[in-house]
Amino acid sequence: MADYDTLTINPLFEIPGLQRDAMKHSSPFVAAPDHQEALGFPGELVDDWQNKAIEKFGELLKSSRALRVYMDGCVKCGACTDKCHYFLGTGDPKNMPVARQDLLRKIYRRYFTFWGKYFPGLVGAEDLTREVLDDWYSYFHQCSQCRRCSVYCPYGIDTAEISMAAREIMDHIGQGQKYCNEILGKVHKIGNNLGLPEKALIATLEDLEEDIEDETGVAVRIPVNEKGADILLVTPSADFFAEPHIDGLIGYAKVFHQAGVSWTLSSYASEAANFAMFIGSHEQMKLLTDRIRKAAEDLGVKRIIFGECGHAWRVAYSFLNTLSGPFDFLDPGYPVPQHICEFTWDLIERGELTLDKTANDHMTLTFHDSCNVARGSRMGDKPGGQFEIPRAIIKAVCNNFVDMAADTINEKTFCCGGGGGLLTDDLMELRVKGSSPRMTALQEVVEDHGVTHMAAICAICKTQFAKVMPTYGIGMDRIVSLHQLVSNAIVLDGQIGNEPGTGTPAEEHVATA
Repeated sequence: MADYDTLTINPLFEIPGLQRDAMKHSSPFVAAPDHQEALGFPGELVDDWQNKAIEKFGELLKSSRALRVYMDGCVKCGACTDKCHYFLGTGDPKNMPVARQDLLRKIYRRYFTFWGKYFPGLVGAEDLTREVLDDWYSYFHQCSQCRRCSVYCPYGIDTAEISMAAREIMDHIGQGQKYCNEILGKVHKIGNNLGLPEKALIATLEDLEEDIEDETGVAVRIPVNEKGADILLVTPSADFFAEPHIDGLIGYAKVFHQAGVSWTLSSYASEAANFAMFIGSHEQMKLLTDRIRKAAEDLGVKRIIFGECGHAWRVAYSFLNTLSGPFDFLDPGYPVPQHICEFTWDLIERGELTLDKTANDHMTLTFHDSCNVARGSRMGDKPGGQFEIPRAIIKAVCNNFVDMAADTINEKTFCCGGGGGLLTDDLMELRVKGSSPRMTALQEVVEDHGVTHMAAICAICKTQFAKVMPTYGIGMDRIVSLHQLVSNAIVLDGQIGNEPGTGTPAEEHVATA
């Protein structure tokens, strides 16, 4: 048993003792040539890789004024040093955001500044060597791009953008990461991260329809490729096959059914997640968002709604129109894009859903703010909607809700520890240690308020927590989808055996999930 399998909860925000190079050994599998070449990258580390890396770095500095500002702007004030969950979990000083940035910054100074070119020792500039490249590959894959450090940086330096730039440079010299690049290839070829072909997708959804009808007595459809539908739902592919994600998909379907709207999934663009953001490639991001645009045009929908996925929503909210717009063929009366939480909350506010809150009485809930939703997007028509709307939905469908400590939620939320393209078993030690601050905050409300479950609206968060919670003595079934709670509470027209106040069918469904 690995030593990280026996971790205990540490006091929240306790600064660890420094353990130099403690995580130097931790790095993901390198992408195979097929994975690289499918994305237009070199299959393996190229000859003259140093010059080509510096050349690519120069291109990024020209195309992103922000990146150059981040390279020049740090004054080593220390505000970010203890804000990273990976530093708090590992004690490795290179997981301090400022130190991780400096892995790239010292190369910037050496090749792109006057003092670094002629007096490198005076400004901490270094040559790009194989040892430096190895540190890049290890430590820039120990950043989940969560942006928590940026909240505390007085200069607004975005470590996520720096990590994305470093990964993009490495991809262009043939040193890409297997997990992200293999997944991107599947989306380009088939349309989703799983490589799930159309027939298998449809068969899976038909089985879910049967499950819903067996539970409720109501025929709730999960349509695919239906032209003329009003809504195209684009959701993470985890919703098609795994707990607790699949219960969230059932919740979407019930909400759409009860609202009486026509909707559809697309087998061509069944994937909301966009792993290209993790590797910093706008070209790859655009290829994936173009698929969504094409699906919407081909199906003739009026609006696009995204399911529960943190980075899918960040890409949709921040980049969809820039990359693949304008979406002027959609109905201008609706937001472009729209989050499923916005859609559901609008129905709840207008009193169009009958909800039996007692169906969730076997749970006391808390909520995990996912990083890309919390710090990279918004919901609704006012600032902070991304914090308020999910909590408002939970309170509308549950009687028992408790927030975690104020300095661990909203814009200060801790990362789950598996975001940013790090949700791979070859990084399990990092994932477990990086989850410790969130696990600590969760354990506090478990002990003080009797919290039994934590809800989330991100597929990566839900997958990560289900994997690492047992390491901290918390059951893997303690993580739930927000729309799983909606699914439990919603009373469908014609539903059998569920008079409001009984909570029976939904409770039985959760108990057996």
